[in-house]
Amino acid sequence: MANTGYIKKRPCKICRKWFVPNPRLGVRQKTCGAEECKAKWHAKKCTQWNRQNREYFQTNHLNKKLQASQDQEVSSENPSSQAQNIGKSPQLPRGVIQEVIGVQQFVIIEYIAQLLSRRVQEVMRRQVSEMPRESGRLLQDGCSRCDRSMRPP
Repeated sequence: MANTGYIKKRPCKICRKWFVPNPRLGVRQKTCGAEECKAKWHAKKCTQWNRQNREYFQTNHLNKKLQASQDQEVSSENPSSQAQNIGKSPQLPRGVIQEVIGVQQFVIIEYIAQLLSRRVQEVMRRQVSEMPRESGRLLQDGCSRCDRSMRPP
């Protein structure tokens, strides 16, 4: 049986306004009940869940691409049409690669290349964000004490 006592007011996790929670929800209610607050809280929790379960989506994405490539391999005999559907970059001779190694192996290689590309971009973004902090520490005029006598005319 649930505690039917008075539930204390608390601040909304989004707008910070005080509210009395619905007795049915009790301690589980985090927002004031406004549609905007509920939507923002839901989006925040979904983003958090997606970050924590990134591997789930990566595995599903790879399985779907492999299944699609297998379906294409069965349904059509022309490898050049498969090459146009799978890849996004027109520079690579995808048809030739697929003929040599097969469609599913090509999809796996493409997937690994995309993961590596994303990782490199993340590292580059971090380095760019750290550069302004370091450049703020550099001396402006090349003098160590910034004396007026040491500055060039």
